[in-house]
Amino acid sequence: MDGRLVLQSFYQRLEQQSASTPVTFLIIVINVAIFIAMLFSGAGFWHSPNGVQLSWGANFAPATQDGEWWRLGRAIFLHLGVMHLLVNSLALWDIGQLAERMYGRMRFVTIYLLSGLFGNLLSLVMQGNQAVSGGASGAIFGIYAAALVFLWRERAEIAVHEFRWLFGGGLLFALLSIGMGFVVSGIDNSAHIGGFVSGMLLCIALSKSLSARAMPRKYSLLAALCLVIMTALLVIKLPQPKYRWSDELLLRSQINAFLYENQEINRQWLAVLHDGKQGNKTFEELASKIDFAILQPYESSHDKLSQLPADPALPSAQQLENLIRYTETRKQEFQTLVEELKRKQATMQPDAASEETKENITEATIDLAP
Repeated sequence: MDGRLVLQSFYQRLEQQSASTPVTFLIIVINVAIFIAMLFSGAGFWHSPNGVQLSWGANFAPATQDGEWWRLGRAIFLHLGVMHLLVNSLALWDIGQLAERMYGRMRFVTIYLLSGLFGNLLSLVMQGNQAVSGGASGAIFGIYAAALVFLWRERAEIAVHEFRWLFGGGLLFALLSIGMGFVVSGIDNSAHIGGFVSGMLLCIALSKSLSARAMPRKYSLLAALCLVIMTALLVIKLPQPKYRWSDELLLRSQINAFLYENQEINRQWLAVLHDGKQGNKTFEELASKIDFAILQPYESSHDKLSQLPADPALPSAQQLENLIRYTETRKQEFQTLVEELKRKQATMQPDAASEETKENITEATIDLAP
């Protein structure tokens, strides 16, 4: 039979199983929609800051292993820049349409998602504390593996030169991409390898064919068992996170709350300086205002900040330490000022209080301007 007719028959039989590939199209639409939404939340067009990636669910050991295991799935749909999104979308459109027709929609989406999860789990084991990762690459490599296995099993139905083109081209792409991951920094190669291996096992476990004989049940069960064992081993091998992500988030929220409160304290301090220069307040009144509006807030802030987790591995640990020292210093300085103002009030003659205040309040407070 002419090779072109054999090839045409191969595609026709695939199209009979699924005339369209809506799942592939839907996944690409979801990826693009999430990328656009990330742009509106501060992500970069060419590269997104780690903070934005993490807020959208990127894979990172301190966060994922702190109870946020959903990141293993969410990260599949995140892309860290437009080139990352474009390359993955083109690859998925190319192989996804073929693989979706090969395996059907349910098997296809199962292989896609589970390959992505396994790839992200392997990535967590290999570089969990060193990198913030995301992207559909692991899932796409799983689809490539599944398509290659299907093509190999159906090779008798495909013209030889076309089989070499389809199978050889797909295999070469996968191998070159994985090889590139070993020499180019910034590529999450562990997710690629994990996705490819799991995709191969999944397509055997979820065996589907056109004309090849049915996959022996023992092979399907063995592939599923291997995947379960490999997943369990990866879970056991998960590295200890450097810190708890929830602790870091707590530090950030409390630090931001203090910085906002400190602005109000500074405004109150400027009001005290103004009153002192006007000379319409006694030392006692100024001391009372400083105590209530400045000293007590600093004491409260110092106590709150001092009770926060002090793990030096936390990214915000140094900033927290600096703010604790700052609030301690300000607390002591304003405590001294309040005592000095009260002492001045106690030693003044009543009829000289107003004039003494007017002449000396600026000198008594000038060194404490924030």
